[in-house]
Amino acid sequence: MSSMQPLYVIVLAAGEGKRMRSQHPKVMLPLAGRPLLAHVLETARALDPMRIVAVYGHRGEVLRAAFADNPDLLWVHQVEQRGTGHAVRLALEQVPEHARVLVLFGDVPLLRPETLRPLVEARAPLAVLAAEVPDPQGYGRVVRDGLGQVRAIVEERDADSEQRQLRVINTGILAADARRLRVWVANLDCNNAQQEYYLTDVFAQAAEEGMPAICLLAPDASEAEGANDARQLARLEARLRNRGAARLLDAGVRLADPSRIDVRGSVDCGMDVEIDIDVILEGRVVLGDGVRIGPFCRLRDVELAAGSEVRAHCDMEGVVSTGPCRIGPFARLRPGSVLGEAAVVGNFVEVKNTRLNEHAKASHLSYLGDAEVGAGANLGAGTITCNFDGFEKHRTVIGADAFIGSNSALVAPVVIGEGATIGAGSVITRDAPANELTVARSRQSTLPHWRRPPRKPRR
Repeated sequence: MSSMQPLYVIVLAAGEGKRMRSQHPKVMLPLAGRPLLAHVLETARALDPMRIVAVYGHRGEVLRAAFADNPDLLWVHQVEQRGTGHAVRLALEQVPEHARVLVLFGDVPLLRPETLRPLVEARAPLAVLAAEVPDPQGYGRVVRDGLGQVRAIVEERDADSEQRQLRVINTGILAADARRLRVWVANLDCNNAQQEYYLTDVFAQAAEEGMPAICLLAPDASEAEGANDARQLARLEARLRNRGAARLLDAGVRLADPSRIDVRGSVDCGMDVEIDIDVILEGRVVLGDGVRIGPFCRLRDVELAAGSEVRAHCDMEGVVSTGPCRIGPFARLRPGSVLGEAAVVGNFVEVKNTRLNEHAKASHLSYLGDAEVGAGANLGAGTITCNFDGFEKHRTVIGADAFIGSNSALVAPVVIGEGATIGAGSVITRDAPANELTVARSRQSTLPHWRRPPRKPRR
C-alpha cells in the first residue's frame, strides 16, 4: 500500500445466518463475551484505518443500536442479499477513489492484525489471503499460474474435478485499490449456481486485464475460520480460549489447567501468579506479583495488589485492592469496591461501592453498600448497611477499630464512631459515638403462661 493511500475497511455483516437457528443477527452472537462483530472491528482498528464501512442487512436495527457508540463506523444497508460482490459494490460508494480497501467478514473473528498487515501493504492492485489446508471440502479454490499469481477463485459448487483437488483455499479476505475494485465489482454478473454476485469473480477480471492478484498464505489457517453454525462457533470459542491461555503461560502465569480458563479481555500479570480451574477474566484485569485466584471465579475490570488471594467461587467486577487482601470463598464484589492492605471479605459477603481500609474485616454473611469501613473495623456475621430508602442511596461511615455485632442493621445515612461497639442484633438509625457501646433492640421477655398450640394429628 502506498503511503499516500488511506485505508478503508469494509466489513460484510449482512448475513442472516440461518444455520445458527437464532433470532439474533449472526454477527451479534457472543464469542468470548462479546459479539462476533466486535472482534472483527477490534482487529480492523488495529490497522489504523481512515474509516470502517459496515454492510448490514438482517435485523440491522439491532446491529446499529449495539454499536451506536462507534463514531468511526459508516453503515450501509444491503436490502436484498445478492451476494458479497453486491455488498462490496454498495460499500464502495462510501470509499474515495484513491483509497486502499480491505474486505473483512463480520463472522470471521480470529484474524490478527499482523496477518492482515502484509495484505494491506502489498504493492499490487489486488491481493488475497489464502490458506493451505489438508481438507479443502466446502471452500472456494485459488487457481494460480506457474508464478503463483491468481488466475481465478472458483467456488466449490462451480469447480471442476481438477480444481477440487487444489488445497489452497480462499479465505474471502482481500485488499485492493478502490479505483480498480470499483470497476471490477461493477462488471460482475450472477451467472452461477447461487444466482449471486460473487466478489471472488474479480480475480478472473484482474488476470484478464494483466493485473493478476498476488496470493498471501495465512501462517495459521485456523485464523480465517468463520462461524456458520453453533458447532463452528464453539470451535472458535475453544481457539480463543487456547490463545488467551497461551499468552498467560508465555507471561509466566501458572495455570492449573490451560484448557479451563477464559480470557475475555486484557490481562496484565506480575510474577508468580497462580490461577486455578474454570476462571473467567473479562475487561481489564491486573494481577500483581504472587496473586492467587481460586477455582470457579469471574473477574471483570479488577486490579489486585501483590499478594492478594481470591478463594473459590467469587464474582468480582470493578474492584481495586491497594494492598494484599483476602477475598472469598463465595464472595461477590461489585463496582466501586476498594480493599486496603490485609482487608478481608469472607464467604457470602456482598460489597458494592464500599471501601474497606487496612485490616478491616467482613468475614461472613454480610452486605456492605455505599460505605466506608475504617482501618481495623470488624463486622460480625449478618451485618448489613441499609443504604437505599426506596428513592435514594445513602452512605454509611464506620470508624477505625469499630466492632459491629452480629445481625446488626446500619440504616444510612449513619456514622459509627471510631472504636465504637454495636451490640448484636441492633438496628442503628442514629450516629453511634466513638468508644462507646450502642445497643438498639427490643427488651427480651418471657411469657410464663404461654403454651404452644397443639399440633393437628396427621392423617
